[in-house]
Amino acid sequence: MTLTNIVGVRCCFKLLYAIVVVILLHMNNPCIGCRERERQALLAFKQGLIDDNDRLLSWGREAQNKDCCQWDGVYCNNQTGHVVKLDLGDQSLQGKISPKLIHLQHLEYLNLSSNDFNGSKIPDFIGSLSNLIYLDLYFANFGGQIPNQLGNLTRLQYLDLSENSFHAKNLNWLPNLSGLKHLDLTGTDLSDVVGWLEAVNMLPNLVNLILWGCNLPPPIISSVSLMNSSKSLVFVNLRENNLNSSIFQWLSRTHTNLVHLDLSVNNFSGSSIPDNLGNMSSLAFLNLERSELEGRLPNSFAKLCSLQVLHLSENSLSGQFSDFVEILSKCAQNTLEILAMFDSPNIVGSLPDLTNFVLLKTLHLQGNKLSGKIPESIGHMSNLESIDLSWNSFEGVISETHFLKLSKLSFLDLSSNSLVVSFHDDWVPPFQLDQIRLCSCKMGPYFPKWLRTQKSYEWLDIPDNGISDTIPSWFWDLQNKLEYLDLSQNQIRGTLENLRPGFASIVNLGSNQLEGPIPSILSEVAFLNLSNNKFSGSVSFLCTTKESNLTILDLSSNHISGELPNCWFHLKKLVFLNLRDNSLSGKIPTTMGSLFSIETLILNHNRFVGELPSQFKNCRKLTLFDLGENKLSGSIPEWLGANLPNLAVIILGSNQFYKSIPSQLCHLTRLQILDLSMNNISGTIPKCLNNLTTLVKQGNSSPTIQHRYISSMGSIWGYNDEAYLTWKGVRSKYKRTLGLVKSIDLSSNKLIGEIPSEITYLVGLISLNLSRNQLTGQIPSRIGNLQELDSLDLSRNQINGRIPTTLARIDRIGKLDLSQNNLSGKIPIGTQLQSFDPSSYAENPLLCGLPLPTCPEDEKSPGQPVLVNKDDKDGLITQGFYISIGLGFAVGFWGVCGTLLLNRSCRLTCFSFLTFLHDWLYVKASIIRPKMLNK
Repeated sequence: MTLTNIVGVRCCFKLLYAIVVVILLHMNNPCIGCRERERQALLAFKQGLIDDNDRLLSWGREAQNKDCCQWDGVYCNNQTGHVVKLDLGDQSLQGKISPKLIHLQHLEYLNLSSNDFNGSKIPDFIGSLSNLIYLDLYFANFGGQIPNQLGNLTRLQYLDLSENSFHAKNLNWLPNLSGLKHLDLTGTDLSDVVGWLEAVNMLPNLVNLILWGCNLPPPIISSVSLMNSSKSLVFVNLRENNLNSSIFQWLSRTHTNLVHLDLSVNNFSGSSIPDNLGNMSSLAFLNLERSELEGRLPNSFAKLCSLQVLHLSENSLSGQFSDFVEILSKCAQNTLEILAMFDSPNIVGSLPDLTNFVLLKTLHLQGNKLSGKIPESIGHMSNLESIDLSWNSFEGVISETHFLKLSKLSFLDLSSNSLVVSFHDDWVPPFQLDQIRLCSCKMGPYFPKWLRTQKSYEWLDIPDNGISDTIPSWFWDLQNKLEYLDLSQNQIRGTLENLRPGFASIVNLGSNQLEGPIPSILSEVAFLNLSNNKFSGSVSFLCTTKESNLTILDLSSNHISGELPNCWFHLKKLVFLNLRDNSLSGKIPTTMGSLFSIETLILNHNRFVGELPSQFKNCRKLTLFDLGENKLSGSIPEWLGANLPNLAVIILGSNQFYKSIPSQLCHLTRLQILDLSMNNISGTIPKCLNNLTTLVKQGNSSPTIQHRYISSMGSIWGYNDEAYLTWKGVRSKYKRTLGLVKSIDLSSNKLIGEIPSEITYLVGLISLNLSRNQLTGQIPSRIGNLQELDSLDLSRNQINGRIPTTLARIDRIGKLDLSQNNLSGKIPIGTQLQSFDPSSYAENPLLCGLPLPTCPEDEKSPGQPVLVNKDDKDGLITQGFYISIGLGFAVGFWGVCGTLLLNRSCRLTCFSFLTFLHDWLYVKASIIRPKMLNK
């Protein structure tokens, strides 16, 4: 037999053997597929869930869906048919985990992340799934204590319990997971776990350690913990904990292969970074952001020769930036790609030549105290992609040379410095920027022509640039990808024409000289500020979009006229609306009551008439409600207090409201500013004012009234409320300090009756104006309780009686007007009351004392007896005072002497005590006297 025939026979035998093996395997597993017991377990699991989006639609009992290995998210072993993988991450499922899941004993992979398990605990039986290698419960709304049974999962290599509501008293279960490579407990409360570092050290294969925001206490470092520490760690994130500098001893001595280290937002203090941190020679990422680091910039960075990413932001390090760069350049100049050292106000000095850092891509040094000129050498760093030098004190001229070779540059921020950006008209930059941020850099007076060369930027921020030019037509032709546009605080002229659909999401053109009608295309943006311009026409452009994304709309201080449209139900996302200072007229449309998301509504200084629509009571999120300076009429509605619980600022002044102040306003526990001045309101001041909780408290935690909201793009934005208020006779705008203002202004109405004593409970009040009414009675005697008062105006009423002496105790008061009343008697002596101009007390004929003429009783000669004024309600020396003294003396004298005369035992005890006292004093005197003579 030839060799070829032998080889052919052997091949046939091998093929036959393979066929027999396949047949035998098929005979042993005649129905390879879903196991019935495991299918029932999965169906029970599904039954415990709410699947509103039909993500588990393929999970069924029908014949065509009988094989669970074909169900979405279920994976089986091809040979055994056992379920080995259950991947249901991000399926929007709700409910609880069925205990039948324990029947999936061959499960190796379980992913339930980004679902909602209603804060339930991790079931203990999870620890019985002993074959698990991968367990991901990220952001699944679990809670309670982490079960110790997780320690039974000895094969586990990946464990993610992050972003839940877990807490743990210990991590005793963790060392059992000796094969663990990835551990993420982000957001778990570990504040009570003292030995967390020891538990981590018992994981010899751990590569990724993420304990972000776990309230970790400072670790206790011992020789044992250093010896047993894992050498495999590459990625460590311990940000937002309570760690101190002891953590460096653990990291620097044991973890030499670290690539990523994030220790930001901790409690390091003193000279926190030891020199031996430099022993981590393979470190590629270091983040010490917001760590409250103190002391000078450390020399230890000189040894980080493989450093690629360095974050030292938001800390208290100090020193010359150039010195730190010199330390770094000795080792990391050939490796460093990202240098971020921002919001460190003690980092000073100039920006040195950084061209030695040949691979540097990101340079973020914003929010420091760097000064001087930006060196032109930065234009030779050809790998730079992102530059942020904003909020420093740089000065000088920025020219083409600064960007000579920056062809890769995509992000540029030089905002809030003293820089002049001067480019030639024909300059063509080598880069194409995605974001251009040059706020407060001087580029005017002409519109920058170099912007014409930039074809794909998404962010253009050039407010306060000294531009007093007309917007060129080519500028609007470029805008096809724009998301953010800010040209505010210039003197830009022209109209808005030829805007394309989808034009930007955030548009701020405020404080310019733009005019003409507002294009309807702007109703599609999310943020629109056209305030302080010369726009005219109506606001009917808002009705062109059926489902508007507008969240912020500011059209204040323009020439907009006409009536408001009746299409406000299209603007369901609107949070802020400011139409102040225009020429709008007519009635306020009822559909404005459909602005269910509105928090700030300002219609001040227009020509609106009629009553307030009752539909406003549906706007339950309203915080600031400003309709002052219009021609509105009717009564102050009760629903203001009954249906709008979040109101903090109500301004209805300078209108034509009448009738009384509804007592329901006292339900507004958050109210801090109430302005009903200059109306026709009658009746009395409500006595329930002491229910205004915010005004009953002193001080405020924030100088601003802030709002946060989620934009249509998913970003978190915010704004601060503003209001125009009359303070000490001057009308001013309050924004940065609005949160500190606590004021009640009911002036220029027709209020009658007495000032309620309950008003003296409002100890947080800073301004109280009740002037120009018809109030009677006396000033409440406890007015001195209002220690925070800076302004008090009770003038032009019919108030009588004396000025309470307690008023003199208010030492902060800066303006006082009690003129044109019927006050009498002497002005109380105090630190403030005598310092005011006599006009503050004018036209009170019976009032006297400094700063007014002297009272008659003060002019009596010294020899004349002092007469008691029986009408002085605040006086202390009265006829009753003398009678009380006489009676007190008689009772006291005879109470003691009468007892001694009539009671023999008391008399003997008294005389015995006096005899003992006499003898004791005599002995003491005899001892002390010789000593004194010897001296």
